[in-house]
Amino acid sequence: QVQLVESGGGLVQPGGSLRLSCAASGSISSIYDMGWYRQAPGKQRELVALITPGGSTNYGDSVKGRFTISRDNAKMTVYLQMRSLKPEDTAVYYCYADQAVGPALRVAEYWGQGTQVTVSS
Repeated sequence: QVQLVESGGGLVQPGGSLRLSCAASGSISSIYDMGWYRQAPGKQRELVALITPGGSTNYGDSVKGRFTISRDNAKMTVYLQMRSLKPEDTAVYYCYADQAVGPALRVAEYWGQGTQVTVSS
């Protein structure tokens, strides 16, 4: 079992920056992908960014060029550096991690409790 704990959410002004962190604990040796999803009121949950153990990344179109995902495999912590924040980025951000036994063979997924990011002047 894996537990995910997010930190770093809060209120920021448009154009500002925020850094989210998510620390995994439990059976962390088996974790493969980690990342972030977000969900705004009235909208579907959408991909923000994913990162593989080797450092390959995948970003949602709406955040490309503004957000950067990274991970520390020793600490099993994933980060999301958010820059040039817009009101449209306001959402609950959820940390994600999965376990796999081979390529594209996910066997479990885990979610954090979510952290609120509000971008407003």
